[in-house]
Amino acid sequence: MSRMMRRLICVAISMAFVLPVSVWSQNLLPVKVADYKGAIKVACVGDSITQGAGADAGQSWPDQLGRLLGDKWVVKNFGISGTTLMNSGDSPYQKQNAFNEAKAFNPDVVVIALGTNDTKPQNWVNFKKDFEADYKNLIQQFMDLPGKRRFFICRPPYIAKDGGWAISDINSIEEIPVIDKIAKDLKIGVIDLHAALKGKDELIPDNVHPNNDGAKLVALTVFKALAGQTQPAK
Repeated sequence: MSRMMRRLICVAISMAFVLPVSVWSQNLLPVKVADYKGAIKVACVGDSITQGAGADAGQSWPDQLGRLLGDKWVVKNFGISGTTLMNSGDSPYQKQNAFNEAKAFNPDVVVIALGTNDTKPQNWVNFKKDFEADYKNLIQQFMDLPGKRRFFICRPPYIAKDGGWAISDINSIEEIPVIDKIAKDLKIGVIDLHAALKGKDELIPDNVHPNNDGAKLVALTVFKALAGQTQPAK
């Protein structure tokens, strides 16, 4: 075999490894606004924390995220209180009308912040083995929609002190490596809402639901992942 042929084979082999890594790295980067001719549609999928419990009207983190992102983006809140990621949980998100509405929206970007209600003993103790498969199933249903989209899945928000409603931070922490594995397997982004709120108990008056300022911190954390900035440009 000639030296030139060996060199071409080596280049081909190296490209086979480089290209997938490059595609993956693109999925971890902020959303590139210039790639979209029209408005960028963002679906915020979650539970009561996403819906806005604990914050005033118009101050949920998706509301605040929409204002941070600006006119080029259309952010819709599909959060439903009490819902679980797991289909075996006591109130599965996939059985809610909001799930069908989120798919009908056909978003360009999907931000998923589920898992808090899964920490309840009747859910986590009995069904935590289903968490990974059900999470991937939820994502796959959005992947199956027409067009391309970006995904960002969130580590569950920090639960202050002893929690509430049987929700615990201990089980939230147990979810984190599973969420990280899902992101790695599917090559999608992770947003760390747990680290963003950890130790800021004053922003979580009822120990579970962030107040206006807590929701703002969540919105800023999601904004940084989507826009690549800590604050919107003035």
